[in-house]
Order: sequence, then C-alpha cells, then structure tokens
Amino acid sequence: MTVEIRKAHTSDVAEVAELFIASQADAVPFLAKLHTVQETRAFIANDVFAQCEVWVAVEGPRILGMMALNGTHIDHLYLVPGSYRRGIGTKLLAQAKALRPEKLSLYAFQMNARARAFYEHRGFRAVEFGDGSSNEAGEPDILYEWRG
Repeated sequence: MTVEIRKAHTSDVAEVAELFIASQADAVPFLAKLHTVQETRAFIANDVFAQCEVWVAVEGPRILGMMALNGTHIDHLYLVPGSYRRGIGTKLLAQAKALRPEKLSLYAFQMNARARAFYEHRGFRAVEFGDGSSNEAGEPDILYEWRG
C-alpha cells in the first residue's frame, strides 16, 4: 500500500493520541513521565487539534504518522513504532515545507540523536541550544530552523 498524507479529521483524534503516546514511549524513553495517558489524550484533543494544523500519514485505514503545525513551527512529528525508515517522516516534512515554503522551525531534545540526524539530513540547522529550563521536560533541547 501507498502512504498518503492528508489533513487530520476530528474523527482521527483518538488514533492520533494513541500514536503520540506509543511513539513518545518508543522514541524518547529518557523523558520523565509528566502526564497520565488520560491527560495526554486530552492534550491531543483539546490543545493540539484545537491550536494546530494536524496532518497524518495514512496507509489504508491506519494512521502511521502525525505532524502538528503551529504557524511555521512544527510542534510534533511522531510515527507509529516500527514505521521508521519508510519515508513517512520525510513525506510529512515535505508537506510542511510545501505549506510553509519560506521557513520552518522545531525543537528536538539534545539526547534524541535519531531525531537530530533525521532533521539535519533534511536541511534543518541548529540555531539555538537550550539548557532545558524553557521546556516542560527540563531536558536540554535544540531549536532547528529550515529556510526554503
């Protein structure tokens, strides 16, 4: 099957929330668990879907990836565990670049070497290193920027 990118529907909220929870556990296990599963589900429904433009990568009926754009900032980009290295994240980023062709920004945790390599390979450049004092997790982060 082919992976397609489409704008998320409100009916996708529950599946996107479960993807987000599973992906965070898999991709950033070093993060402290700051919220319950119920709080995270509410965050996706009440904050992410309300404040961001949410896009999903779908294969048949299944959502394999999600991306939340807030203006020119990518707030979240997560894939279902086991769906890595199939071009899904690249397709989501391509959608963001098409929608915001002049500039995009995002944060990645300094400890997340896989994410850092992914973004850097796709043209994002580190513009600021943080000590963790400005994010909820308290983990050192990097602000990345891409210019079209």
